Amino acid sequence: MKLGWAAGRVLAREGEGPILIGKDTRISGYMFESALEAGLSAAGVDIRLLGPMPTPAIAYLTRSTRARGGIVISASHNPYYDNGIKFFCSKGLKLPDDIELLIEAELDKSMESVYSRHLGKAIRMADAARRYIEFCKSKVHPDVHFNGLRIVLDSANGAAYSIAPKVLEECGATVISIGAEPDGLNINEECGATKPMLMKQTVMEEGADIGIALDGDGDRLILVDNEGTIVDGDEALFIIAQARQQEINGAVVGTLMSNLGLEHAVRGMDLDFHRVKVGDRYILEKLIASNLKLGGESSGHIINLDMTTTGDGIISALQILQTMMQTGKSLKDLKSGMTKYPQKMINVRIEQKVDIDSIPAIGEAVKSAESDLGSTGRVLLRPSGTEPLIRVMVEGENASQIDHLCAELARQVESAIQSSL
Repeated sequence: MKLGWAAGRVLAREGEGPILIGKDTRISGYMFESALEAGLSAAGVDIRLLGPMPTPAIAYLTRSTRARGGIVISASHNPYYDNGIKFFCSKGLKLPDDIELLIEAELDKSMESVYSRHLGKAIRMADAARRYIEFCKSKVHPDVHFNGLRIVLDSANGAAYSIAPKVLEECGATVISIGAEPDGLNINEECGATKPMLMKQTVMEEGADIGIALDGDGDRLILVDNEGTIVDGDEALFIIAQARQQEINGAVVGTLMSNLGLEHAVRGMDLDFHRVKVGDRYILEKLIASNLKLGGESSGHIINLDMTTTGDGIISALQILQTMMQTGKSLKDLKSGMTKYPQKMINVRIEQKVDIDSIPAIGEAVKSAESDLGSTGRVLLRPSGTEPLIRVMVEGENASQIDHLCAELARQVESAIQSSL
């Protein structure tokens, strides 16, 4: 409630209009929504309640309705018992750092409500879903229809469970919908982009042309081809880059985790490939700073910046489906121009936050692994942004060598951290 109040006070200085609140389907969303609504009202700001909506839908509607800001209540791909709050500014982008700092400063103050006559009013936006559905469909060329495509769509029992099937069906596809019966507790449970095996199994059983799995808040996707092979975010990004290479200003943005095969394939199209830190925030910053249009992560979080302001699983899927229809090629054929390098990642759990760069033994272990790989591989260590983990990743040409080096490096990292505490 106090966060809503603090955000309302700060965003009230940034312009006119209401603040939008959307959420995914986890049960705690009801509680968070009511508390944020009360805080915003106490700050004198009007509210528009959107209900369950994908994160990118809230970003779009914030911008298109000229709202002061948007709030998403979601923990994305996490289990139902987690939750979080994300803010968008009036342009549909994540809040600038200076605005976040102002909100934090307000949180340190005592909460005071405006006078009763100035309290904010809350109204439910009844047509929010239809607005977003039409927006998504507008990103497909009007002459392209998905007639004849059989698609398995896994909505992760999450925010896109109602919207995503309608988008694909209204584009002409036959949709076999799974993960579309949320009960507040089953979001991301053995389904969705983080657990694509249910989608894979259903594609094979149904003889579908493609499977699409979204995550709990609908901002990323994982695919499966008609033979049951998983297609990750790097391969999806390659397919979109290949289809749009004349439109994306000469470069693609990936992250430190992007597969070497993606980098090589992108450069093979005479495009530059830029790596940034892991996180859609850093991809977006690079896209804006370098006037680029396309970037994404291995997890399936892809930003088409000339179409929308944040990662959008539905719009990314539409770009791939449109390419399939325009070229007459299957998903398997479209991804064949990229060869993935074997990549292994092991999560090392930590008891407390540590600076891995300050532990000499870790640096020595990394140098040793890099020496074994030579010029044909990479080593990456990075702390998780959401969990008490150090992610240890090794990538190279030889799968058995990669598995061995990653396991040994993870063991050395764990030992070095324990010794340093």
